[in-house]
Amino acid sequence: MKINSSKEFGEFVKAKRKKLGYTQKQICEVSGISASYISDLENGKTTIELGKAILLANLLGIDVELNERG
Repeated sequence: MKINSSKEFGEFVKAKRKKLGYTQKQICEVSGISASYISDLENGKTTIELGKAILLANLLGIDVELNERG
């Protein structure tokens, strides 16, 4: 799936978390990432920290892959 915005990324992360049956609180406890950060990420806030976003995605089993254009 190609993601073109922070909103799309956040929606994807949220859907995956819910599909796995986890609450934001449970993810906080396992990852050490704050609930407010997870909420911001899932709501597409553009000022998130990339490292935490990648950590959270990996924790949920989401592969983050970069592809070069052209």
